[in-house]
Amino acid sequence: MESEIIRRKKTRPIYVGPVKIGGDAPVVVQSMTCTDTRDVVATVEQIKRLENAGCEIVRVAVPDREAAMALVDIKKQIGIPLIADIHFNHLLAIEAIQNGADGIRINPGNTGKDKIKEIISVAKERDIAVRIGINAGSLEKDILSGYGGPTAPALVESALRSIELFKDMGFHSIKLSLKSSDVATMIEAHRTISEKTDYPLHIGVTEAGSLVNSAIKSSIGIGILLYDGIGDTIRVSITGDPVSEVGVAYGILRALNIRRVGPDIISCPTCGRCEIDLFKLSEEVEKRLAGMKEYLKIALMGCVVNGPGEAAEADIGIAGGRNMGLLFKKGEVVRKIKEEEFVDVLVDEVKNMVSNRPNNPGMEE
Repeated sequence: MESEIIRRKKTRPIYVGPVKIGGDAPVVVQSMTCTDTRDVVATVEQIKRLENAGCEIVRVAVPDREAAMALVDIKKQIGIPLIADIHFNHLLAIEAIQNGADGIRINPGNTGKDKIKEIISVAKERDIAVRIGINAGSLEKDILSGYGGPTAPALVESALRSIELFKDMGFHSIKLSLKSSDVATMIEAHRTISEKTDYPLHIGVTEAGSLVNSAIKSSIGIGILLYDGIGDTIRVSITGDPVSEVGVAYGILRALNIRRVGPDIISCPTCGRCEIDLFKLSEEVEKRLAGMKEYLKIALMGCVVNGPGEAAEADIGIAGGRNMGLLFKKGEVVRKIKEEEFVDVLVDEVKNMVSNRPNNPGMEE
């Protein structure tokens, strides 16, 4: 039996381009490019790969005026909303807005109050969203000293201070993030701010490290908050190719039955009864189905005796034995297949199942 769908705390909706965040919208998956934004060709190529993987909003760094100017050409060639990430220089934020960014992210810790007001004025004119990105590594000096470090209460105070500034100027198209590389701090900060405001929250563990470390930290930090009903958009931060961030993000959402997007591949840990190279099989199936948006639960089991029964809830799967295996659907054996045919047969069957569906149940919440 699958768990009930988690009910999220209702937040006020905003839009980043055509993508709705908060309110009754699904949890949105974001990522950020690691290319030099001034290199339009490389940046567009990476964004398109992110799009194909299921990324719904993308952020790019804007370190100088040349990068801000590049947004014009980048925006023309991509199909998802573009957010400009700004630090220190408020003029770059203004220029990014004027060059077509669908949203901007600013860090109050390294942007002065008067400069933020200038940004708000332009954002208000253009009707675009602003993310107030509070970061443990760059809090305001008075808050940092007042709390004795980048604690969760310090992050919350910084966020509340910024919210008041935006509210005073009549601007409400904002989302919040209170990020830390410390998982417990990040969880506590978002829980607290969620009680104090109804603005949509972007959640994630910053500087989470390599793929394995980030998957662990993000699954705990993002997963706990989502299970609490907190979070409207997420990003898994991974050192390396950002395309891998999208897969982990959807994996977290699938694990909690929040969004069913892409294949949910389950496989046994193997034991002495396993007579096939299950690791290689899993790796090849994941590779062949990469970018698939439709949801299916796919089981790869190493034992023909117990495999189909143990994975009876899977839509489709293979239970392998020596030189052969069983193709099964919903726990019922369909036919025997040779080991060298495992991947081809399974992928073909999956594609047939998807193409014969009237729609993809579970794409949204």
